[in-house]
Amino acid sequence: MSKTNSYSEYKGARKRTYVLLVTTALDLFEKGAMPSVSELALEAGVSRATAYRYFPTQADLITATVNESLGPILTWRPQSEQTEDRIDELLTYAFPRMFEHEGVLRAALQASLQQWAQGRAAPQSIKDKRLERGNRKEILAMVTSPMKSEYPQEIIDKVIRAFSVIYGSEIFLVLKDIWKMDDAQVTALAQWMSKAIMNQARADNIKRKK
Repeated sequence: MSKTNSYSEYKGARKRTYVLLVTTALDLFEKGAMPSVSELALEAGVSRATAYRYFPTQADLITATVNESLGPILTWRPQSEQTEDRIDELLTYAFPRMFEHEGVLRAALQASLQQWAQGRAAPQSIKDKRLERGNRKEILAMVTSPMKSEYPQEIIDKVIRAFSVIYGSEIFLVLKDIWKMDDAQVTALAQWMSKAIMNQARADNIKRKK
């Protein structure tokens, strides 16, 4: 995601206003709403001009809200020196927080889909800032760093991209909405899938050496 301001970058009254806006936005997202910056201002009881100073676009609003709600995940560090254990650690640590803030994560997905559709329909008409979602790249690069001593970059890249499918809110749409799985079942299946990915990586690496 794109870089935005956070709690720590404000002081005094400005910090209180920022906290009010983010807290209000989180509540709206968890209720299934998709507020614009103007709608957030109305709900929070501040002027539109004030809200737009903090969040010039809806993409900025969603990015800031996601980053604040998932803050602890962004500073997570693995304990293990093995990739298969690291991805298990990450899913165990991150998924409960992601489930807690599922509303805002779904809002981010919805915004991405809307921007994609607008871009297809009228590529030159998009004036709003595009929502960027890239934190998982850095996290998964850290998860797979132990592989560098034994695997070629081609296989590592495949593992990172495969992990990115199961480490993220997209998996919720399939397993929860289609298969009606609960949080624990989603976590368990994601961990099972991560093991399958690593098994395939090992098989590919052995085949490469023959």
